[in-house]
Amino acid sequence: MFNTKLSGNRRCLPGIAVALILLLGLIVAAGCSGEDDLKTEQVTVQLDWTPNTNYSGLYVAKEKGYYREEGLEVKIEEASGSVLPRVAEGKAQFGISFQEEVTFARESDEAIPVVSIGAIVQHNTSGFASLKEKGITGAADFEGKTYGSWGYEVEEAMIAALMDKYGGDPDTIEIVTVGEADLLTVIERLADFAWIYYGWDGIAAELKGADLNFVPLRELDPMLDYYTPVIITSESLINEEPELIERFMRATARGYQQAMENPAAAAEILLESAPELDGDLVKASQEWLKDKYQADADRWGWQKKEVWENYSRWLYEHGLVEKMPDVEKAFTNRFIR
Repeated sequence: MFNTKLSGNRRCLPGIAVALILLLGLIVAAGCSGEDDLKTEQVTVQLDWTPNTNYSGLYVAKEKGYYREEGLEVKIEEASGSVLPRVAEGKAQFGISFQEEVTFARESDEAIPVVSIGAIVQHNTSGFASLKEKGITGAADFEGKTYGSWGYEVEEAMIAALMDKYGGDPDTIEIVTVGEADLLTVIERLADFAWIYYGWDGIAAELKGADLNFVPLRELDPMLDYYTPVIITSESLINEEPELIERFMRATARGYQQAMENPAAAAEILLESAPELDGDLVKASQEWLKDKYQADADRWGWQKKEVWENYSRWLYEHGLVEKMPDVEKAFTNRFIR
């Protein structure tokens, strides 16, 4: 009897083994299926400049895994030519631009269908910088001075309008194109004043011991308190893949929130991604910007219609656009949560 039972049990072992193998196969298959479900979608963000603290939230979101949690593998590309056409054509899903560029692009004869989906910095932090010894404390003081220009058409019109407003004579200004030259090189050797973003160039000059006067653009004219920089995408991506944009912006907002709450850590993350940057500059700039990202807005990234309308009206009144731009097509808060 014993032998018979043992023999019977032995005859059953292959069946049990097969069942276990099949069960193990199902578990493995389920695991593989899970891996497939976790595959990330590749997207590209095209910067409009070399890495700096304006972009810190992007680098933080990438390093902290916020994008991956949203099923995204994000590639951050440094500037290489104009950003807007690359985004409009889908070569990059997202890009960094500024309100004036978006406005001009949409109003040009060959309109570029890009849309601003988030303000990186809530108020315009740019303005005119000069050595204190030049005595330039307002737009009237531009008279008889040399301006170091980026080379944009809007600059001459802006300076002329500001001088008219404050009683200066724009015909006395000499404009020289200096492009991307270092601020101190410009204001010490090439011109009397230049238009800069204080959070980077101004901080850099301070760290080098320069004694500056800085005249914020938004204080010279509230209509010039526009959004710069902004995150852009294409109209086609908004229409075809809004859920992708929602995931990207949700993770990006978390990145900028972290940069606001812990600027020192954000600075370290940026330096890890771009070790060629000056560490002292990155840390000081990050500390300066932490309160500027969201400022007085209810949430990071929010854009007000009146800000877009004010700048568009300024452009129209000064003959820089032929008709009032349709601002509701130029920006959206749809993806800000």
